[in-house]
Amino acid sequence: MSSPADTAADSGAFDTHAIQEKWQRAWAEKDPFRAGGDEDTRPRKYVLGMFPYPSGDLHMGHAENYAYVDVVARFWRHRGYNVLNPIGWDSFGLPAENAAIKGGAGSDPREWTYANIDQHKKSFREFGSSYDWSRVLHTSDPEYYRWNQWLFQKLYEKGLAYRKDGVVNWDPVDQTVLANEQVLPDGTSERSGAEVVKKKLTQWYFKITDYADRLLDDLNQLEGFWPHKVLQMQRNWIGRSVGADIDFEIEGRDEKVTVFSTRPDTLHGATFMVVAPDSDLAAELAAGAPDDAQQRFRTYLKAVQKTSEIERQTTDRPKTGVFLDRYAVNPINGVRLPIWAADYVLADYGHGAVMAVPAHDQRDLDFARAFDLPVTVVVDTTAPVTGAIPVIELDDDGVPIDPGPQLDDIDPAVTGIALTGDGRLTNSGSLNGMSKRTAIARVIEELEASGTGRAAKTYRLRDWLISRQRFWGTPIPMIHTEDGRIVPVPEDQLPLLLPDARGLDLKPKGASPLGAATDWVHTVDPETGEPALRDADTMDTFVDSSWYFLRFLSPTDATEPFSERQALRWAPVDSYIGGVEHAILHLLYARFITKVLFDLGMIDFTEPFSSLINQGMVLLGGSKMSKSKGNLVEFASSMVEPGADASRVAIVFAGPVEDDINWEDVSTTGAQKFLARALRVAHDVDSPADVVWAEGDKALRRVTHRLWADAPGLVEQTKFNVVVARLMELVNATRKTIDGPAGPKDPAVREAAEAVAMILDLFAPHTAEEMWSVLGYEPFVGLATWRQPDPTLLVEESVTAVVQIDGKVRSTLSVPARIGADELEQLARGDEKVLRALAGREISRAVVRAPKVVSFTTS
Repeated sequence: MSSPADTAADSGAFDTHAIQEKWQRAWAEKDPFRAGGDEDTRPRKYVLGMFPYPSGDLHMGHAENYAYVDVVARFWRHRGYNVLNPIGWDSFGLPAENAAIKGGAGSDPREWTYANIDQHKKSFREFGSSYDWSRVLHTSDPEYYRWNQWLFQKLYEKGLAYRKDGVVNWDPVDQTVLANEQVLPDGTSERSGAEVVKKKLTQWYFKITDYADRLLDDLNQLEGFWPHKVLQMQRNWIGRSVGADIDFEIEGRDEKVTVFSTRPDTLHGATFMVVAPDSDLAAELAAGAPDDAQQRFRTYLKAVQKTSEIERQTTDRPKTGVFLDRYAVNPINGVRLPIWAADYVLADYGHGAVMAVPAHDQRDLDFARAFDLPVTVVVDTTAPVTGAIPVIELDDDGVPIDPGPQLDDIDPAVTGIALTGDGRLTNSGSLNGMSKRTAIARVIEELEASGTGRAAKTYRLRDWLISRQRFWGTPIPMIHTEDGRIVPVPEDQLPLLLPDARGLDLKPKGASPLGAATDWVHTVDPETGEPALRDADTMDTFVDSSWYFLRFLSPTDATEPFSERQALRWAPVDSYIGGVEHAILHLLYARFITKVLFDLGMIDFTEPFSSLINQGMVLLGGSKMSKSKGNLVEFASSMVEPGADASRVAIVFAGPVEDDINWEDVSTTGAQKFLARALRVAHDVDSPADVVWAEGDKALRRVTHRLWADAPGLVEQTKFNVVVARLMELVNATRKTIDGPAGPKDPAVREAAEAVAMILDLFAPHTAEEMWSVLGYEPFVGLATWRQPDPTLLVEESVTAVVQIDGKVRSTLSVPARIGADELEQLARGDEKVLRALAGREISRAVVRAPKVVSFTTS
């Protein structure tokens, strides 16, 4: 008995759902997109999309990303490559835990998570995604998170995982800490949207700052392969500054305070010191001050703690602070510097203290003017820095006509504008007359000689805080002993499994729910057998996604996190596709872990993703689709009426990959009509498969072969929408030949139809497979190698263009057949015969019908 799809094929009808069902069944049975094994000698490509989080069904913002992933994977198969294109789920995290909390007592995040994963899998199969389904992974499976724990312990062994007290970002809604990267520019949590507050806690960190220079410098390897915007965002986030660490004596304190400065040449201009009010240093200095100063400090600190970090960094807000009645000593000239606590200095910048040079730093100047502190100019910005002597014009009396700005005229203490430009040192003793560059080198030499400073670098980047006070994550595999030691869970006891969630209260309360799992948290010291406690925190889910691309290489391996042999064969990822919102967090962490694994000798590369493609956002109602905002179109429901292929084509055709698209502007109706026309072309072919194409209509063959020539470059440049437009052009040209004198028997019609089927497979795989079958070929078109263009058909033919002026032919031009209207008009305007015929008259109107007619009307 024939299926609905077979009946549709016989009649030439376009039943998209029957076609989908037919080919999804065939793909499931034959598994044609599984990556070839070791015996496969084809060149290899590893194509990967950023894996999804299973928070309900996917929406069309996700569909856009995974449509592009499939385009790239299918393209490289057509180009003769052995392609690895796996899929998995980033399945730990707060949304699942919060959903379980809403579900009430007895709810388990596992149930919600894996139910959503099942829905995702169904949607991906309906979408026609060409995944290697033999390599599926879920980061919440013990088989996966065992290796998170193994990785944690390897970092611990190398001194890259450590625990410390510190001021952390606290999400008051989700009741957990956040890494710096998870705090949005407006000071809110990227998860809950709550305003993040500062809190002192003891937490686990990964020492990503040890890799700051490599993370920054290795971005040069990615120039031209990653979007420039992403590279710049990472450079800014790492934020390397070069200067000096300068040691200041503090009166009444044995230990010196170290200050980092990018401008040690201005040390003579330091007139006070500022410390962050919420730093340990400020508390210590205040404790040693007179009672009234201590009280002023406590009052000020309370006010500061109510102010967000973003507010504190706002440049135009009034400066506030409190004098600590303590003094530092300038190491270069012995001058006493009053020490102030002020909120414009942050505890985690440099060493939490700055030397204030108000003449040359605007924030310092604003503070100095607010509190009537000295301002000493030490860089004369009116002085030439090149060594050239300026020529000053004199009047008849020998008085300078315009001597230019003088230092007294731009005194910051008067103008309120700091002098931040280059110039030559002044009021700086032996440094006077030196340029900034020379003076910096000299000051560092003097500091090092006296033991009061040294060349140094600092970074905006801070160590990665990975502790989370929530249940649904990888348990941290460490044990706290009664005598205060912290020891790893023995490796043969990994994975350290999560307990059953149904017996726990998962509501956020500032401490991990695991701490209340008495039977789980109580264990023994593996060294002594004495009672001990497991660490009750779980890991940041960005640990899960920092190395998952390697686990795909051997996802069922129970003996190692990934096969080093397969890593040599497949990694790094050749094409990585996902949203620009991950430009800092995920990508930075993945780059860090890759470098750690390289140092461990497990891989032979230092960057995880050789090429990065960022797609724009899909908007609905003017903003990004988001489940939390309630403005989304679900993946599965969007395919119900138009079918998967029409949805895919409509998304890809909506605009360039990197641009945002409005879902309201996406036309699945137009895509349906195009696909129906393409399939109709295949049905109308009336020539055998072994026909001699060279005997076909030359004009149609040119259109076909130009597409064969251009499509690879367009795909590699991610101009997917242009390829779809060119396919539409080819379908229309084929239809014209079919309806013309040559008819459907013309060999060029079959050649064009086969080209449409093979290239259409990138965007509409079900329709493409149906066309391929109708044309008499065995499945699967997705495995067919693209054809090479015939060079002789790529030569541009010339045509004769007629140029008219006021209705009379005045010239003819020999031009390429594919010339554009603008270019043709410019050629006509510059033609000698046309210029003579115009005789100086102005052209008031031009009508261009490229490539054959240009008609000018004169005024």
